[in-house]
Amino acid sequence: MAEQEPDRDNQEVKLLGILDVGKTPCAREAVLHGAGGSAVAGLLHFLTTSRVKRSFHVGMAGFMLTTLTSWFYCRYNNARLRVQQRMIQEGLKNKVLYEGTHHDPTRKERTVTTQD
Repeated sequence: MAEQEPDRDNQEVKLLGILDVGKTPCAREAVLHGAGGSAVAGLLHFLTTSRVKRSFHVGMAGFMLTTLTSWFYCRYNNARLRVQQRMIQEGLKNKVLYEGTHHDPTRKERTVTTQD
């Protein structure tokens, strides 16, 4: 009985046979937002016009628009976060490297005055 059950860890959900939704960043959220946008757009159009075929088309357009918008927004935020993390890591590395040396930008130069 246990041998017939599929392994839950290796199940993949592929969209259009090419995009693995579970492993691609932002893909799952984008598809879920697209489904919601599709339902809202199609239902609102149907309630206002009572045209079934056109409401379906509006729903599909809502799906595409919402999915792509959500995808690009999420990817942009992820890229921006990676750049910020890289800058912070470089800053910390340089702080450790230059701390206590004369190249340390936080160290203030002391002027030595001699008294006669």
